[in-house]
Amino acid sequence: MMSEKDEEMRKLLLDNDTFLVPDGIGIVKAARMINYDVKERITGIDIANELLKLGNKQKKSIYLFGAKQEVIDSMEKVLKESYPNLNLVGMSNGYEKDKDKIFEKIVKTKPDIVLVALGIPLQEKLIYKHLDKFDKGIFVGVGGSFDVISGHKKRAPKIFIKLNLEWLYRILKEPKRLKRFYDSNVKFIFKVRRQK
Repeated sequence: MMSEKDEEMRKLLLDNDTFLVPDGIGIVKAARMINYDVKERITGIDIANELLKLGNKQKKSIYLFGAKQEVIDSMEKVLKESYPNLNLVGMSNGYEKDKDKIFEKIVKTKPDIVLVALGIPLQEKLIYKHLDKFDKGIFVGVGGSFDVISGHKKRAPKIFIKLNLEWLYRILKEPKRLKRFYDSNVKFIFKVRRQK
């Protein structure tokens, strides 16, 4: 939906260097409506957790960018305690004004993994804008994952996740998300249904 009005987002989504992941149940349902086989959704937090495990196992380096300062500080503690072989080469909170300058800093650290938790579409646009400055690395926009991994927020109970109702849990906890959910999911499903 966002790419209809945002040319930069459309270009990013259509680029071969961009790897698209079905994070929301809306994408999975829409894909099924048009007979496109998407097995399951893969959330930002699941990707972040798997990359932390893999990075720890392979002794990789990581840079964390996003969230509030207290969240990013807690992330540092989590990494030290749970992922001792993961080399944290830097971290910056998401409230820095000059985000391009942060990416210049990230380039200098040459991380293997960069997790950006700034929310859609800002995180995706920043990653895409600066991607060609890096010789290597995995770059992932992980939304609010740092809040959960750090322990500042709770993830939905397993039953909500299993039933693909994590969105409902988040709306119940944060009602302000309802409009965004409606705009990005309900409208999207109706649009796909009309084009079917």
